Amino acid sequence: MTLVPMKKGPVDHTAMKHDKHVMKPLSEMSRWEKIKMSMTMAMGMEHGGIAGREMAKLMEEDIRNKFFFSLILSIPIVYFSIIRPNSWVALILTTPVFLYSGWIFLYSTVKALKAKTLNMAVLIAVGITAAYSFSVLLTFLGSADSYYEAAALLITFVLFGHWMEMKSRRGTTDALQALFDLVPPQARKIVNGKEMMIPTAEIKVGDLVLLKPGDKVPVDGQIIEGESAIDESLVTGESIPVSKKPGDVVIGGSINQSGSVKFRATKIGEDTALAQIVKLVESAQNSKAPGQKIADKFAQYLVIVAVGGGLLTFAIWFFVLGQPLLFALTFAISTVVIACPDALGLATPTAVAVGTGLGAKHNILIKDAPTLEQVSRIQAVVLDKTGTLTEGKPKITDVIAIKGFTENDVLAICAAAEEKSSHPLSKAILDETFKRKIVVPKKVEKFKNIAGHGVEAVVEGKRVLVGTTKLMKDGGVDTFPIQSEIDRLLSEGKTIMISAIDGEVSGVVAVQDSIKENAKKAINRMKELGLEVAMITGDNRKTGEAIGKQLGIGRIFSEVLPEDKAKYVKKLQDEGKFVAMVGDGVNDAPALAQADIGIAIGAGTDVAIETARVVLMKSDPADILRAIKLSKATVRKMKENLFWASIYNLLAIPIAAGVLYPKFGISLRPEISALLMSISSIIVATNAVLLKRAEKDLVSI
Repeated sequence: MTLVPMKKGPVDHTAMKHDKHVMKPLSEMSRWEKIKMSMTMAMGMEHGGIAGREMAKLMEEDIRNKFFFSLILSIPIVYFSIIRPNSWVALILTTPVFLYSGWIFLYSTVKALKAKTLNMAVLIAVGITAAYSFSVLLTFLGSADSYYEAAALLITFVLFGHWMEMKSRRGTTDALQALFDLVPPQARKIVNGKEMMIPTAEIKVGDLVLLKPGDKVPVDGQIIEGESAIDESLVTGESIPVSKKPGDVVIGGSINQSGSVKFRATKIGEDTALAQIVKLVESAQNSKAPGQKIADKFAQYLVIVAVGGGLLTFAIWFFVLGQPLLFALTFAISTVVIACPDALGLATPTAVAVGTGLGAKHNILIKDAPTLEQVSRIQAVVLDKTGTLTEGKPKITDVIAIKGFTENDVLAICAAAEEKSSHPLSKAILDETFKRKIVVPKKVEKFKNIAGHGVEAVVEGKRVLVGTTKLMKDGGVDTFPIQSEIDRLLSEGKTIMISAIDGEVSGVVAVQDSIKENAKKAINRMKELGLEVAMITGDNRKTGEAIGKQLGIGRIFSEVLPEDKAKYVKKLQDEGKFVAMVGDGVNDAPALAQADIGIAIGAGTDVAIETARVVLMKSDPADILRAIKLSKATVRKMKENLFWASIYNLLAIPIAAGVLYPKFGISLRPEISALLMSISSIIVATNAVLLKRAEKDLVSI
């Protein structure tokens, strides 16, 4: 996986982490070392990915320079090989092409053979070495015949194919670079009360940083002074600027729009949210889909078939059919060259690179290629209610007190008991008491959080229970005096918190969390795709069913304790369904891990995001559908590319071997075979890039 620490500004990246060793940073490499790396990467020898834009540009420049060098010299080589044959002049012109432009194939072949693997570089090297070496032998024997033009054009066409592939895939690297460019090169550090401009890379955890209107946030941090509105859309996808005050978090790469604030740096370099996003996308692009592993295995066998086919072709034409040596060698070299599995090797990586890049552009982060492929298989989606289908910001809608208590009494006693709880419902009660300026009792003892049910505490000497009907039942509290109100509130889809003092019910507080704008539309579209949609909630059955009815969800799992969510996911899996779980909280992590595909809402907790395989940065339910559609479109491109590459190779080998020559007089010279092989690779890469057309479908959801 490519390491992307931003220690020296936004575009200085570490090289690559390999299986056996860690290569030195790009900034410490000589140009020759970089060129050697670009050679092996270009030929598919390394699988660590591209270490930043510098390496991507270097690779493309190196291939381009070699291509133009060989192209320019190939023109006179063809002239002195075919039009006015002169073997010695052709030898002088072909040698630098073979040694300079063809070196990439020779070097990569040595690396491959040392690693005891076979790849397309081996085939190209065999082809050009055979054509060049045999031509040199004929020249020294005094023959006018040669294959110099075949060797030169073979190198030229293959290099052209690689150059075009790199150009077609460069958009993804540029997209990652755009993310790096969000980080400003300099920042305003506060030292002894004075402002100093320093390189962003020199900021350390704990440093004080000043943001003025229009400044980009250099690193992640926490505001300690001032208020402002910050545009986080380029990082989180949230289109509306977010109001920030002391205690709030700022994300590196976002833009300060209005006021001036001071913040303390909490995360720098590769630990920032932005760097983690880039690492996630790069990791996905460099991972292999299951289909590609099969293709790679097939490609290795194809190399053996190609070399064996070339030898067999030569033997048949020369020894069996008695054709001249040059004639037999032409078919043999053409067979080896056209069988190169270059297109097969590009079939899924190009689609994965474009697909994950397109997802990242729309704030859908997919952690690896297998996940990108498997999302298309989803048959059932389990949605956590709070924070996934709802905003996760519940508000008090009703406060009902029984005789002897006022609404403020009920709120005060609930707030006192809930003050030590971190549950969103607790916050809603505390906010309401603050709004009503209610004095909350401070003497709270023996606080106990009862997961999934409520809280218990001793408030000013009285035993207080606040929570569900089950908590009341377990605590021996009779809710009959207020049961009709409880039933009404539940039927309206509201969440209730019943309060009891010393075993007697005192009232009920109703809370409602607004449903997200796109939730119902996204669910309807999922159902149109044939997906089963289920909702999982800790709410009472009546509340769950009421919300399910609003959203059009037929299957509701209600009154589910946090630790039991994974069991309900397993229940769907036991029915033979490929299940996705969507959640945002710490208590969703086991269910996300249990699901075939875990999908985390980006506004959720780090634990949920770490456990999930897909992260939706915008917290938009419609992005679930977008992820599925993107996966289906990507898998479709993978299959198209694999089909084309496989059929092409299987049909091309016998034609290059000369099966059509006896009856139709059709033959392929090595240089034409090289051109056709390159065109096949370009078609595969171009077809993958056409995946970007799916963006219209994503935007329209």
